[in-house]
Amino acid sequence: MAAPIGSQVLGEVLPYLEVKKDNTSEEDIKKEVKVPNVVGMTISEAKKELEKLNLGIDYGETNEDVSEKIITKQTPINGIEIYEGTNVIIEYEN
Repeated sequence: MAAPIGSQVLGEVLPYLEVKKDNTSEEDIKKEVKVPNVVGMTISEAKKELEKLNLGIDYGETNEDVSEKIITKQTPINGIEIYEGTNVIIEYEN
C-alpha cells in the first residue's frame, strides 16, 4: 500500500529537484576505451599516450624522478576496455 503512494510523491518531487529518471547526467556517462600497450615505453611517454585516452597512470609513490624509467608490466594489459578516468598500474625497471 505504501509503494504506490511513495511512487506518486517521488514522481511529483523529483522533477523539482532536477533529478533524472535514470539518475545519471551526461557528465556521469563515461566512455570505454581500449588500453594501449605501454610496456617498453618510458613513464613520461606512457603518460602522454594514456592522457590522449583520458586514462591515468599509477606507478606508486616515490621521491625519485622515474620519468625516464622503462615500463616492464602494466595492469590491465593492452587491448582491455576500461572506462575513461581509470588508472593503468605499471611496474618499471629499477
